[in-house]
Amino acid sequence: MSGCGGAEEREAELLPVPYLPSAIGDIAYQNKRVIYEPLFKASAEAMLTIAADKRRLGARIAITSVLHTWGSAMTHHPHVHMIVPGGGLSAEAKRWIAAKSRFFLPARVLSKLFRRLMLEKLAVSHKRGKLTFFGEHAPLADPKAFAQFLKPLKRTRWFVYAKRSFAGPKAALAYLSRYTIALLCIPADKRPHHLVGVP
Repeated sequence: MSGCGGAEEREAELLPVPYLPSAIGDIAYQNKRVIYEPLFKASAEAMLTIAADKRRLGARIAITSVLHTWGSAMTHHPHVHMIVPGGGLSAEAKRWIAAKSRFFLPARVLSKLFRRLMLEKLAVSHKRGKLTFFGEHAPLADPKAFAQFLKPLKRTRWFVYAKRSFAGPKAALAYLSRYTIALLCIPADKRPHHLVGVP
């Protein structure tokens, strides 16, 4: 993909959306940068791992991820929208492997791996003292309290919403482009102050 165009090159792609449970969304509000980075990493790692599994797709895939921090009800609801091709390259990068099933990758399997990876990354962030807590969440600064806070989240079902976009790939790209294309087309040194540091 070159320049700011290329939406047509992303056609026939799917749109997985990993969601954080509201309990983690609450602490993310107080720790945006610390939570958003592992959210990107855990969601991408889950997709790449499951796609590479020979029992699933057995391919190296590409991912375009976009962070959304607010839900449609205008409440803080961090989640990542991802566009991925309907297949990927073989391990030796010599051939294209197309997804065989109606669904690209199993959402339940993705959600379990995403949950484990995200909780591991949260525990590491807490251990390194990167998380801060205020108000009703202040007791979570204690390692034992934080471990207890995470415990039920290990058993809770996390959601990865993965399906073809309702109106096709063009509509999915048009939706995401409202948030990304304008930013990507602005040189880093010309971006508004509040967007400085955004890659």
